[in-house]
Amino acid sequence: MQPPLKAFTTPSTGIVNVLKNKVQITKAFNPSSIPKPINPQELAAKEYTAIWDTGATNTIITQKVVNDLGLKPIGMTQLSTANDKKDAPVYLVAIFLPHFVYFPELMVAEATVTSDAEVLIGMDIISQGDFAVTNKDGKTVFSFRMPSVECIDFVKQIENLKAAKKPVEKVGRNDPCPCGSGKKYKKCCGK
Repeated sequence: MQPPLKAFTTPSTGIVNVLKNKVQITKAFNPSSIPKPINPQELAAKEYTAIWDTGATNTIITQKVVNDLGLKPIGMTQLSTANDKKDAPVYLVAIFLPHFVYFPELMVAEATVTSDAEVLIGMDIISQGDFAVTNKDGKTVFSFRMPSVECIDFVKQIENLKAAKKPVEKVGRNDPCPCGSGKKYKKCCGK
C-alpha cells in the first residue's frame, strides 16, 4: 500500500535566490506510538527557518536547534564543503514541513547554516518526493510532494503541447508509421 500523498507549496512575493520556509523540529518519534492525527505542538516541536539546498547531501541543523531541543548526539560524521572537511555530531530528529509533511526519524548533522536560517534541507529529504521551482510572473514558488507520483519532464510537456496543436492527419494502413519505426502503420502502432 502506498503512503498517503502529502504536499505543500511555498510562494514568494518576488524572485528569490534562496528558497525558505518555516519547519518544526522535535526529537525523533515512532509514528505508530503517537495518536493520529500527529500534532507537532503536542510533541514540543519548535519552529525554525529552513533553506532548501539541492547541493547538500544531508539535512543540517544549527547548535541553536540542538540547544533548544536538548538533543544528545548519536554519533559523528564528516561534513564536506567546498573549502573544508570537518567532523560533526549527528542527531536523530523529527522534521515537520508545511501541511504536515513530516519525517519522524531523520539523522541530521550539526553545522553552521547561512541565510539567517537554523535548518538546511538537503537531498535526504528532497529525494523522497517531487520538488519543483517556478518563477512565473516575477514570483518564485516552490512545491514539494511525497511520495513521488510522476516524472516532471518539461521537455516532454512542451512536445505534448506542440503535438496537441498540430492538426490530426489520417494515417493510412499502408503508410509509414508516424512513430518513426520505418514499418507500415498496420504492422506497428496501427495493430
